Amino acid sequence: MTHDIDNQPGKYSAANGLNIHYKEYGEGYPLILLHGGTANLESWAEQVPVYAQHFRVIAVDSRGHGKTENPSGEMSYRLMADDVAAFIQALKLEKPFILGYSDGGQIALDLGMRYPDLSGGLILGGTLYKFKDVYFSFLKEIGIKASGVVDFEQMEKSDQGWIEYLKDAHPRENAPDYWKSLMQQISVMWWTPLGYTEIDLEKISAPTLILVGDRDDGIDLEQIFEMYRHIPNAELAIIPAADHGSAMRDLFNDNVLDFLLRHNAR
Repeated sequence: MTHDIDNQPGKYSAANGLNIHYKEYGEGYPLILLHGGTANLESWAEQVPVYAQHFRVIAVDSRGHGKTENPSGEMSYRLMADDVAAFIQALKLEKPFILGYSDGGQIALDLGMRYPDLSGGLILGGTLYKFKDVYFSFLKEIGIKASGVVDFEQMEKSDQGWIEYLKDAHPRENAPDYWKSLMQQISVMWWTPLGYTEIDLEKISAPTLILVGDRDDGIDLEQIFEMYRHIPNAELAIIPAADHGSAMRDLFNDNVLDFLLRHNAR
């Protein structure tokens, strides 16, 4: 069974003051996919055909991303976790699995801490629980200089393809420069310390798989091991020779599917 993620018709659900755009694939136990920051639900194109053979896959456009608007102009992981909690309730999903990567993983982490009974299992890909110098250095290198301060000229010089992607992934009628507003909103979220503690990690009760590339540009592996030690029922998979952008490949899919199938059978 294969699925063309681009041609699948989208749906909308009213949740937490938003009309959240999403697409569904396959049948069975629900699995929610939360994409990374600056991406949209289409970024799961290589994962959906794999997971939809076994699960009801629900790929979501996060607040302000893709075809989901952000009327307030505010963006935080806590707020976006509230969005997902309301979305789950609106669709009347019973303890869905939640897979998030990068910002999607941050949202899933916050959700697991504050809504411990909402999910049947969490997969945290490329996810942090505290921001360190290596993370902030990475942000500066890509032009995200500070909270609300984005060097668009540096972004364009360093990766023009990224700019074109941002324009295509987040189209807004009569607002061709919306991507700049989105980046400023995201920059505030990326530069705001998380403030989580080891006690917060211990609040997560759902089975949890932590996935990270061993060469992730913005993540120190030391805190990944801390997360693994302090999250109850945690599992850890480190993808070899993978940075933040390349970790989502075959080994990623294999580890995710193994985790989901084992916990779905319980």
